[in-house]
Amino acid sequence: MTETVLDRFLRYVVIDTQSDPSSSAQPSTEKQKDLGRLLEKELRALGLEDAHLDEHGNVYATIPATVDKPVPVICFCAHVDTAPDFTGTNVRPQIVRNYQGGDIRLAGDPSRVIRVSEHPDLADQIGHDIVTSDGTTLLGADDKAGIAEIMTAAATLIADPSIPHGPVKILFTTDEEIGRGADKVDLAKLGAAFGYTMDGGKIGEIENETFSADLVEIDITGLAMHPGFAKGRMENAIKIAGDIVSRLPRDIAPETTEDREGFIHPIDISGAMESAKLTFIIRDFTEEGLKDKEALLKGIADAVMRDYPRSTLAFTVREQYRNMKVVLDRHPEVTDNLTEAVRRVGLTPETRSIRGGTDGSRLSFMGLPCPNIYTGGHAYHSPLEWISVQDMEISVRTIVELSKVWEERTAG
Repeated sequence: MTETVLDRFLRYVVIDTQSDPSSSAQPSTEKQKDLGRLLEKELRALGLEDAHLDEHGNVYATIPATVDKPVPVICFCAHVDTAPDFTGTNVRPQIVRNYQGGDIRLAGDPSRVIRVSEHPDLADQIGHDIVTSDGTTLLGADDKAGIAEIMTAAATLIADPSIPHGPVKILFTTDEEIGRGADKVDLAKLGAAFGYTMDGGKIGEIENETFSADLVEIDITGLAMHPGFAKGRMENAIKIAGDIVSRLPRDIAPETTEDREGFIHPIDISGAMESAKLTFIIRDFTEEGLKDKEALLKGIADAVMRDYPRSTLAFTVREQYRNMKVVLDRHPEVTDNLTEAVRRVGLTPETRSIRGGTDGSRLSFMGLPCPNIYTGGHAYHSPLEWISVQDMEISVRTIVELSKVWEERTAG
């Protein structure tokens, strides 16, 4: 019970839990269960006898209510996996104690520097203890900070039964970073009415809206033959793929859009002369915008194919997740109670949209309305990732206060 959020965070980040988008298994990497097994053990040590790890790597547990009146069951959720964008093997966390300003050079790779000019939120961290990686790996604050905060809040609630709250469920998922975090979650077993993902960034920020997201795969079949006899006959699938990518509008790309602007983003290309494959992610805050961008991409592909009459193309759209605000607007109390909890820990709530997704997107449409709460992390998916210990402590307090708000605002 005396362990701090920092103690837990440092223990979790050194466990390699990277997910793998090329794997069709769930979880996509068995090593994610290494952290899951540890969390199951720690939850049981806290006295949560129903804590268990399922075959898909999800961890479930229940903190019993401390009041007799019926209170809606709420859930706090975080994901164990780290992003495939940069290695998460052999993480060596570093702590800058009592940060006094200035750039932070990372010891494992001195060429990597967390610069104040590029990370202006550092200006708010004077006197804080800043945790970074050594620059050779991800830190893993996304989302092991959320896990550490939930575990620490759970220990707080269990240690003090005088804190009034209803039943609180804990859920740790796998494969969130590759868009599959909610695929194998059993909501009936979880038994919660409303949820909160601990997967946000700057303290005070409440995220109640995400992109809607689809994945598009374009499979190209060209006409391959010996290049010495190819004139007027060969149709090279690699060149077809290149023509499609070259015609993408430059102003509808991640690197040229911001705020509520969506994009078309090629994420993978592979192939040979006879066949090639392009993979895109399409993002927009509205369903209409999503479909417009898919139609634009299909039009580009069809136009290119007119120059290759003996080749064929298959265009496949796969739904990934949808904007959770559609669901959350039907349950305003979920965000209202969170806003009150944020005020109680001394912060000014700021509601914002995520230019991305979270488990909350899928969970909301599965029947668990689920906005996103800050963890204090910054520069996710990068070796320059950093987090303040003091901000993590505020996130812990937010979970505790939110549990109390739900009890207070439920009529007896």
